[in-house]
Amino acid sequence: MTTAADIMHPGAQWIPAHETLDRAAQMMRDLNVGALPISDTNERLCGILTDRDIVVGCVAMGHDPAKITAGEMAHGTPRWIDSGADVSEVLNEMQDHQIRRLPVIENKKLVGMISEADLARHLSDDQIAAWAGRVYAGR
Repeated sequence: MTTAADIMHPGAQWIPAHETLDRAAQMMRDLNVGALPISDTNERLCGILTDRDIVVGCVAMGHDPAKITAGEMAHGTPRWIDSGADVSEVLNEMQDHQIRRLPVIENKKLVGMISEADLARHLSDDQIAAWAGRVYAGR
């Protein structure tokens, strides 16, 4: 059985909810990622911040990214998967919620992220095609 831990990119890092978007952008640059999970003060997942969120939701709206926090950009119910979950559960979670990045949690701690690139490296062409068809449907 292939698990979430088998296909994830390990070593994902949180951005605390109180950190500003300019700091988030610097972290994304330094880590070479396009998204960061947002943590509350108890290091629990409270959202995911993407580079697109910063550009469209802050900069394009005329706001100063040095004054807007990651927590202010957290919307909706964050989705995640347990590290021991089967890859079919990963695909279902991403498909059902039409998401392209999924934090991986183990013992209530962030241990990795699963992105489209991770899926492409570990799944068959048929699995990728089915996943993409469902995730991008209606977008």
